[in-house]
Amino acid sequence: MELVEHWVLALSGLILLASGLLELPLGRRYYVTEIPSVTWAGDFFVVLYIHYAAAILFVAVAFFHLFYHGLLGHNGLIPRRGDLKAAIVVIKSLIGKAEEPPFHKYLPEQRIAYAGMAFIIAMLIFSGLVKTYDNLVNPQLPYILALTATWVHNVFSLFFFLTFLVHVTALAIRPNRPLIRGIFTGFVRLDYVHDRHKLWLNDIS
Repeated sequence: MELVEHWVLALSGLILLASGLLELPLGRRYYVTEIPSVTWAGDFFVVLYIHYAAAILFVAVAFFHLFYHGLLGHNGLIPRRGDLKAAIVVIKSLIGKAEEPPFHKYLPEQRIAYAGMAFIIAMLIFSGLVKTYDNLVNPQLPYILALTATWVHNVFSLFFFLTFLVHVTALAIRPNRPLIRGIFTGFVRLDYVHDRHKLWLNDIS
């Protein structure tokens, strides 16, 4: 279930970023529309419909994640007291300045990143709903409200992209490379868990 959520959110988010950029319109400005079979990228309404379709998936999986895991009481990714301090220790351990302590299933920086991404997604959904209401229901919204929603949407779209880059880059760090397998299969090696997640191993043993 988490694999499905992860990939639907990731892929729909990337489609939203791409279609949002094409709406600016960057497709014609940077000759994307000159590529064979991509001329549709210059049609604002086609790109807008793609954006709305991806948004439906994005919002649906976000709310499903919230309610599904909330009902089941899954709180492993909820930030805890001391996470920031522990995350600093992890960073120091990566450069040989400290010894990494044992962890449960999730690392402290993963919980911090989860909270940050949750806030970014919430702002994107809220501002996107305001923009959609302005476009489809009531185009007479106060100018300042529509403008604010647009700026919030644009700024947090940038944050989403930067967070995505950090997320992918983190997998390139040597200690995190075994996690790449988990993204595709849902499994990690036992020796990796033994080395970094001894507390989690004790919980499930």
